[in-house]
Amino acid sequence: MLNEEFEIEDSGYKKIDHYNPQLIESISGMYRNILKDVGENQKREGLLKTPIRAAKAMQYLTQGYDLNPSEILKSAMFKEDYSQMVIVKDIEVYSLCEHHLLPFFGKVHIAYIPDGHIVGLSKLPRVVDAYARRLQVQERLTNEIRDCIQDTLKPKGVAVVMECSHLCMQMRGVQKQNSVTTTSAFTGEFLKDPTRKEFISLISSVLH
Repeated sequence: MLNEEFEIEDSGYKKIDHYNPQLIESISGMYRNILKDVGENQKREGLLKTPIRAAKAMQYLTQGYDLNPSEILKSAMFKEDYSQMVIVKDIEVYSLCEHHLLPFFGKVHIAYIPDGHIVGLSKLPRVVDAYARRLQVQERLTNEIRDCIQDTLKPKGVAVVMECSHLCMQMRGVQKQNSVTTTSAFTGEFLKDPTRKEFISLISSVLH
């Protein structure tokens, strides 16, 4: 179980955490060793609770391992006679690079062409989060989102485009702060040039 709740009390608020206590204990111990090894005083005031906070953050950022993205889609699939493109664009995405454990983040644009079934729109961002909350590389993350939608919903085609900034490039290494990485993955009708161009045009347009 992993979530955070808040209860209002006379003194302000009470935060209720629901985390795996054994996992938090194990990970926080490792963070204490890291603080010691980098030369920090782990007993100074500002760092006393840092190992536990970091452990909870890591469990939160990797909670996708406990989620089934296909089941998320199946929970809101509906029969519908609609066969035009459905697009959800500008979905925020946050993940951890598996090479350096540093964040990468940006936006995902998803489209599919239904073939007898549509899916609740909120489920597409939830599928993104289910895969993003794991140790990832952007290329695999893009493909996993595409394959999950294609295999579960079985539409006439799926398109996924992801644009992300990677802190492993911006904070370290080549330190190119303005670089953006774009990946794409297509199936079915989106492999055809006219359909793919329509999708790219729509996600590039400002319609609202």
